[in-house]
Amino acid sequence: MQAVTIIFLVALSLAFLLQFWLDQRQIQHVRSHRPEVPADFADRISLEEHQKAADYTIDRTRFGLVDQIAGVVILLLWTLAGGLELLDQAWRTMQLGEIQTGVAVMLSFMLISSLIDLPFAAYRTFVIEQRYGFNKMTMGLFISDLFKQSLLTMLIGIPLLWLVLWLMGAMGELWWIYVWAVWIGFVLLMMWAYPAFIAPFFNKFSPLENQDLRERIEQLLNRCGFTSNGIFIMDGSRRSSHGNAYFTGLGRNKRIVFFDTLIESLEPEETEAVLAHELGHFKRKHIQKRIISMALISLTGLAILGWLMQLESFFTGLGVSHSSQYIGLLLFMMVSPLFSIYLQPLFAYFSRKHEFEADAYAAQQSDANKLIQALVKLYRENASTLTPDPLYSAFHDSHPPAPVRIAHLNAQHS
Repeated sequence: MQAVTIIFLVALSLAFLLQFWLDQRQIQHVRSHRPEVPADFADRISLEEHQKAADYTIDRTRFGLVDQIAGVVILLLWTLAGGLELLDQAWRTMQLGEIQTGVAVMLSFMLISSLIDLPFAAYRTFVIEQRYGFNKMTMGLFISDLFKQSLLTMLIGIPLLWLVLWLMGAMGELWWIYVWAVWIGFVLLMMWAYPAFIAPFFNKFSPLENQDLRERIEQLLNRCGFTSNGIFIMDGSRRSSHGNAYFTGLGRNKRIVFFDTLIESLEPEETEAVLAHELGHFKRKHIQKRIISMALISLTGLAILGWLMQLESFFTGLGVSHSSQYIGLLLFMMVSPLFSIYLQPLFAYFSRKHEFEADAYAAQQSDANKLIQALVKLYRENASTLTPDPLYSAFHDSHPPAPVRIAHLNAQHS
């Protein structure tokens, strides 16, 4: 057995065992706190609502275990069992050019992966989300979304893959620098284009009509020095009863978006406080920091891939006999999460730090108590557990646990 194969199997085993252990901790911790609402929330969240959140969390985590086991099996089938090798050979018999073959193999891989994931996605939507009253998706809308996603993948993915594979073959050993530059440019383009051209492909965005709320929001934007291309309500209720708010886009193409479910559940002062939090991310330059960190991580990853692709054992050790740029890229995409999982606590730490900073900004620009009220409503209506396992949360949660976040806001309020 080759050294690469051994490293791969060890990394796969350790990553799976870590995830399994964290999931078991989460299930046990949430279950043990199910009988009683945390004292700080006892007057705002009922025992029934608390237990619904616990059951929802446990069910999702259990299903996550099934998803992880399936992921391990599928990864082994693609690699050591020869799935990727068979797919590559099938397309090579067509005697297309190297780039055309690469694009075909990668698109086929994504299509097959999507089909494999389809039953899992359907179960999450039509069983788990339906069981707890969150799902509003019809089967027709589910299929329509799949069709639109596939169409966008073809329209955007084919030219991008073509360019990337051409650069990988034409730019010598430092191809990864050119690919990185193209990737960063593509990400920035998508951030600019998404709100105006892509998001409306899936959802309806209507201008905010509530005049009192609009005036309140415009006053907040003026205080914060934020300019946007509009304030919109998104029909999130077509798919789910979960609520959210965000701003998206770059430059003058920024939009403020509220889910219609959020507008219906919050008072105007609470909506203002939630938006102040989102604006805190903008004012504290979190978006720029995330773009820079993403750029550095992607550059490092591509540099590692550039080194690995010079090793024949990288391909043969993972079940592929014929090395190529596109197979190397696919293998790296499949295998790298087994190693990057150990960086998740670091990423989560900085994400939670940004959330604290955005909360602090919101407390300065609005009423901290209104933000607390809004968050409690969102925890209750989204069935977010108030008692996650601390270690599980450190790996998986981009936001601070509810008690920690509320305590931080109370300190700001006092």
